[in-house]
Amino acid sequence: MPGHHPARSRRTTERKGDVRERAILDTCEVLLAHKGYDAMTVGDIAQGAGITRGTLYFYFGSKQEVVAALVARTVEHLWERSRATAESDEPRQAVATAMQRTVDLWNEHGLVMRTAIDLSLTVPEIGELWSHTADLFITAITAVLERAGVQAGTEPEQASAMARALCWMIERTFYHASQESREKLQTASSTCEHIWLIAAGLTD
Repeated sequence: MPGHHPARSRRTTERKGDVRERAILDTCEVLLAHKGYDAMTVGDIAQGAGITRGTLYFYFGSKQEVVAALVARTVEHLWERSRATAESDEPRQAVATAMQRTVDLWNEHGLVMRTAIDLSLTVPEIGELWSHTADLFITAITAVLERAGVQAGTEPEQASAMARALCWMIERTFYHASQESREKLQTASSTCEHIWLIAAGLTD
């Protein structure tokens, strides 16, 4: 019976740690909006999360690590959307669903997504996360194109190459639209969806 107490204590600590980590990441996202990446400090993040700097350093070693974790949490949702797209059966519906899920994510976390893109060339961990996310999305787009009848392969007119071009077009389009308004994001989604359908040969 005494062995039950350490286990209970560990579970309590883990839950507390999860809550603190979530508070740190939530605060970081708010500060990105109010101060921007360059201006915010570890002290700002700690204060906003209601903890000391020392406690924050127990979870993250630097501001970059906090932002990288925030990006990782955000792109996990994009990975889920990519997997759902790849597994959908009907290509036209898969395209529509993928674009709506993408616009929803950019509406919710556009600032984090832009920060990830901005830092992807200078912060290796973020660059790797973003590159991996792009690869997953490319795989999902490729699957949709192939189901629509586009030939598999990496040549310019084949599914993999077309998917790569579509992925980076979508990224750039949403990046710029997110700096303007939700209406621009919806327009960007419609434009990207139309181009994807054309590439898949699914337009009327």
